[in-house]
Amino acid sequence: MVNYIWVFMTIIGIVFALINGTMEEVNKAIFDGAKEAVTLCIGLISVLVFWLGMMRIAEESGLLERLSKLFRPVVKIIFPEVPTNHPAMGYILSNMISNMFGLGNAATPLGIKAMEELKKLNGGKNAASRSMVTFLAINTASITIIPTTVIAIRMNYKSTSPTEIVVPTIIATILSAIGAILIDRYFYYRRSRKG
Repeated sequence: MVNYIWVFMTIIGIVFALINGTMEEVNKAIFDGAKEAVTLCIGLISVLVFWLGMMRIAEESGLLERLSKLFRPVVKIIFPEVPTNHPAMGYILSNMISNMFGLGNAATPLGIKAMEELKKLNGGKNAASRSMVTFLAINTASITIIPTTVIAIRMNYKSTSPTEIVVPTIIATILSAIGAILIDRYFYYRRSRKG
């Protein structure tokens, strides 16, 4: 569906440029945007590779396992329907830890696997379970300690202090995660009272 939206927006932009006689500016913007996208991607790769390497070291050293054990009681409270040793719990924890380190690219496949496992727990139904909705809310508003992508973008655009975003990011993401959980619980209890 999103692909159709992008194609539709592109076609409208080109038709509008043809009607207004601004096709030359559109072509210039396309090529400038493509050049900037490649430059930005190359700048992001270095930071993401570094942090993915750090995650691998943390995994090999057992740090991720210790972090999982530390967060498991909290996650168990948030996801009471998920059995403690179920694969979904492992994927949820891994996704949350990857998001904490700002590794959205690493967190995405873990989030998809978590949803697949949660769907199995839900009996394969197409309707989202309480745990699936909660996971989506938390994943969307995840706590981020090290915003690697934002730091990389700021470094790429020659920010004088690219890491000054860390503290505001921690505060904003903690508040967004708390808000997501509160809203999730509000609608869950409201719905359960009606049902």
